[in-house]
Amino acid sequence: MTQSHPRISKAVIPAAGLGTRFLPATKATPKEMLPVVDKPAIQYVVEEAVSAGLDDVLMITGRNKRPLEDHFDRNYELESALQKKGDASRLAKVQESSDLATMHYVRQGDPKGLGHAVLCAAPHVGHEPFAVLLGDDLIDPRDPLLKRMVEVQEQRGGSVVALMEVAPEQVHLYGCAAVESTGDADVVEVTGLVEKPDPADAPSNYAVIGRYVLDPHIFDILRKTEPGRGGEIQLTDALQQLAQDEKVGGPVHGVVFKGRRYDTGDRGDYLRAIVRLACEREDLGPDFRTWLRSYVAEEM
Repeated sequence: MTQSHPRISKAVIPAAGLGTRFLPATKATPKEMLPVVDKPAIQYVVEEAVSAGLDDVLMITGRNKRPLEDHFDRNYELESALQKKGDASRLAKVQESSDLATMHYVRQGDPKGLGHAVLCAAPHVGHEPFAVLLGDDLIDPRDPLLKRMVEVQEQRGGSVVALMEVAPEQVHLYGCAAVESTGDADVVEVTGLVEKPDPADAPSNYAVIGRYVLDPHIFDILRKTEPGRGGEIQLTDALQQLAQDEKVGGPVHGVVFKGRRYDTGDRGDYLRAIVRLACEREDLGPDFRTWLRSYVAEEM
């Protein structure tokens, strides 16, 4: 029989990274504001949190990230101009982002890694379980990964990470999990975690992707976690401690995701994500797919 655990209502989105892989575009523009078709990547992430029932969103920002706050705020001058033009469609799109969720912001200050960014959320989160969504991973809304993770956490307690099977030669790019099966086909128990291991040392090919539902005990562990790989405080290292000792913060489970994921943290995958999403749009897809077929035929 499953046990009921506290309802989750808060989401944390770390967004303090410099976006060096996208320079020079990110010299003055936050990487989270780069458009994916006609919406910034960060809006997809907030929409995902809201669709999972988490409408209290804390964004961890840094220097030069003011455009993130502006995007989710009201722009009265623009709204007034669109209203005077009678452009109801674009007005609705502009207002949509400011009406999505209750937004909060805190600056990370020093770039000490993902674990440190999550720790910055402690005063806001308090003693409640919460979700963490990384902006580099866009999850297709037709594959409600976060909603399923919230369900698993509420049933089983502890923390939940999102896992995806990757090719063995790619495990060095991710945190990697050692797992044991449970009674649910898409849920595993995580018994260990390694941050970006060499393929020969990887415990499996289950990679941790950018969605977490965390027990608040993670904050106590992060406060004591020493810098790890890359000289940064790694969230993976703190989760490893939770996985090794269920008495502190409960077990760690993984939801194995087999749906559609768009990696916008890599330039090539970012372009592929735009193409995929544009092809699927009702307003853009038909003409764009026709052009794309013609372009590919000419180039081949």
